[in-house]
Amino acid sequence: MADPLLFNPRTYDPAHFDPETRRLLRATVDWFEDRGKRRLVEDYRSRAWLGDFLEFAARERLFATFLTPSAVAEDGNQRWDTARIAALNEILGFYGLDYWYAWQVTILGLGPVWQSGNAAARARAAGLLADGQVFAFGLSERAHGADIYSTDMLLEPDGDGGFVASGSKYYIGNGNAAGLVSVFGRRTDVEGPDGYVFFAADSRHPAYRLVKNVVDSSKYVSEFRLADYPVGPDDVLHTGRAAFDAALNTVNVGKFNLCTASIGICEHAMYEAVTHAQNRVLYGRPVTAFPHVRRELADAYVRLVGMKLFSDRAVDYFRSAGPEDRRYLLFNPMTKMKVTTEGEKVIDLMWDVIAAKGFEKDTYFAQAAVEIRSLPKLEGTVHVNLALILKFLRNHLLAPEGFEPVPTRLDAADDTFLFRQGPARGLGSIRFHDWRPAFDAYADVPNVARFREQADALCDLVRTAAPDEEQSRDLDLLLSVGQLFALVVHGQLILEQARATDLDRDVLDELFAVLVRDFSAHAVELHGKESATREQQDRALAAVRRPVTDAARSARVWERVAALSGTYEMAP
Repeated sequence: MADPLLFNPRTYDPAHFDPETRRLLRATVDWFEDRGKRRLVEDYRSRAWLGDFLEFAARERLFATFLTPSAVAEDGNQRWDTARIAALNEILGFYGLDYWYAWQVTILGLGPVWQSGNAAARARAAGLLADGQVFAFGLSERAHGADIYSTDMLLEPDGDGGFVASGSKYYIGNGNAAGLVSVFGRRTDVEGPDGYVFFAADSRHPAYRLVKNVVDSSKYVSEFRLADYPVGPDDVLHTGRAAFDAALNTVNVGKFNLCTASIGICEHAMYEAVTHAQNRVLYGRPVTAFPHVRRELADAYVRLVGMKLFSDRAVDYFRSAGPEDRRYLLFNPMTKMKVTTEGEKVIDLMWDVIAAKGFEKDTYFAQAAVEIRSLPKLEGTVHVNLALILKFLRNHLLAPEGFEPVPTRLDAADDTFLFRQGPARGLGSIRFHDWRPAFDAYADVPNVARFREQADALCDLVRTAAPDEEQSRDLDLLLSVGQLFALVVHGQLILEQARATDLDRDVLDELFAVLVRDFSAHAVELHGKESATREQQDRALAAVRRPVTDAARSARVWERVAALSGTYEMAP
């Protein structure tokens, strides 16, 4: 019997969506299943371009339906709906990150366009989507990475109201095939932020030179160069500070997709790993008879459930955001940083169990073990996103304000605010609802109560022994504090979603036993930091807790894990 908490292609029926969304999601699953595992694995190994998948997506109008805002839509099924985008992320991650990547960079490429007031460019993008084209996001450069302050893509005025662009971009997905590339550059005649420009380029133009794929993969992560590329008024998407804001706000939209891709990868790998372990006999005993194996697989399972719960709840805040409610700006880097690093832990735990099997070329697991590493490193490193969430620490932990509860958001609505987020500043003024009621609702669950003690200890540390001015420049110390804060936020949204979905309490208790151990480990790390004061060291150690153990509860959770064996194997 299928586990209701995990995606299983054999039983998948997204009945909570409208009919056309439901049809497209199911059609995508069926396309991969009909194509089969042998072809999936061989294309990954041979680094084949994703032409057949993109032909399928064009034929079904998949990208056009999911990524065209209703303001420029051709029919009532087209909208930018984060809930169904997240569902497709999970499916594409389940079958392979290469497929997800082509879709992801299309989302990034569309971000500056849908934020633009250029009606001609918006109409052009809608038409290209309708034709089945993919898009690209030309931000990073070889010398500067994503440091947009230092861009060397230069636009020289042509005297007729347009520009001539010259320069190169690096790490640009879909740069080999994009019908439209949103390119970030700066004018040669204007100094400072007022000189920034976002413009639309076409990869098929003679002045667009594709240099190479910089990675050994089906993903085409290109280097390209523009040489006297003509940029007319209809190609200009943003100028000045608005171009800078469009870059950051596009990343806000795009990096949210990494969490659900990570979830999909872990789910497929888990079916393979549990099925193998349950049927593998060593020293006359099934592998899963060993206690350490059961613990590792159970930990992987509950971590994966936690990833899903957090990400599903974060969708609601993303969709309900507005000028007066920007809480998503905390939960968004959390999905990118915390959920994706949890994905690495899930794969590592399973790999410790299946060992050499995880290298075999005819498994999905072999590619999952490689691809899961990339997600924490895309759209800003873990450290960059940890540093970002630290901006919200004090307001979130110590200064909550009243908000109406955010409902579950599965309605067929267009998430228009994502393309009018406004200036990318003022993070320190964002307020949050009280995190404590989510924990209070589960105070009777032993490990939730134990974790709450640790969260309260962190509040005491921040209130009485926060890093001083000199320590605030020690990012190594601050990142340890950030890991503790991230765990509190992670636990909060998990509990909110657990309540909305009536999650099994055994699973919840076992999950929080893992989070208690994680919190203790990061507290010990903070204690050991060279610049930590004596009071900070003492308060860090005071937060260390032992999870509440319950052999019967753990056995019941293990039964859920063991039941995954044989419930899904991709068609040959």
